[in-house]
Amino acid sequence: MALLSFGMDSRGHGESAGDVNYEHRGAGYAVQRRTDPRIEALVHGALGDARTIVNVGAGAGSYEPEGRHVIAIEPSRAMRAQRPAHRSPAIDGVAENLPLDDASVDAAMAMITVHQWSDVRRGLTELRRVARGPVVILTFDPDALERFWLADYVPELVAAERRRFPSIETIRSSLGGTIRVTVVPVPIDCVDGFTEAYYARPERFLEPTVRRSQSAWGFVAPDAVDRGIAELTADLDSGRWERRYGEWRDKPTFEGSLRLVVAEGA
Repeated sequence: MALLSFGMDSRGHGESAGDVNYEHRGAGYAVQRRTDPRIEALVHGALGDARTIVNVGAGAGSYEPEGRHVIAIEPSRAMRAQRPAHRSPAIDGVAENLPLDDASVDAAMAMITVHQWSDVRRGLTELRRVARGPVVILTFDPDALERFWLADYVPELVAAERRRFPSIETIRSSLGGTIRVTVVPVPIDCVDGFTEAYYARPERFLEPTVRRSQSAWGFVAPDAVDRGIAELTADLDSGRWERRYGEWRDKPTFEGSLRLVVAEGA
């Protein structure tokens, strides 16, 4: 496997890339955005018996399998710094220009990151180029975002996410070949703190540290965030949230917009 040196991404961003500056918003991701073991089992099952894997947009290393050779690619210095000591250091690079030869790894993975890429189609084509076997994408379906009750409090957040996330069809057509798309149930006690992880724990959205680890909030005007959080706070205090959405607290899982997309080897 040939690995090229890579110190700066293709747009000249040595510290951050994509539509979020993680040098400012990335603090705390390793704590708030941990690997959920139930989602992890689905991801690792999709990777099959791959022994060499490139993880693109690797962040702090969530969902990377242990006991295999993982090449982590991550453009943000702040995110690279949060990788645990037992994981391999991440290379400064971007999806659109992977520093790997054709068919040089058994599989490729990209976990909740494709919406950050400047050119989704090019990035996905790169994953397909370097992987001999499966390409495994964990993402959100923009057409299913409104299933979550948070849309009633901060509709601007859903609108922003719908613009950011590529459609499942875009992912499918970019990867080509045989594609399998699976709805991923979000468990009630999910430890990976994306927005839908707190479908049964609305109080968590009142915590700034939680919202800072969810990039979507950075695309909502501060006054809209303040309004939505104030309304949610008032509804929790008055019991109105319980009357409207209380049954959500009893759902063991939520089938929302989280999707696992697997493209089989060419």
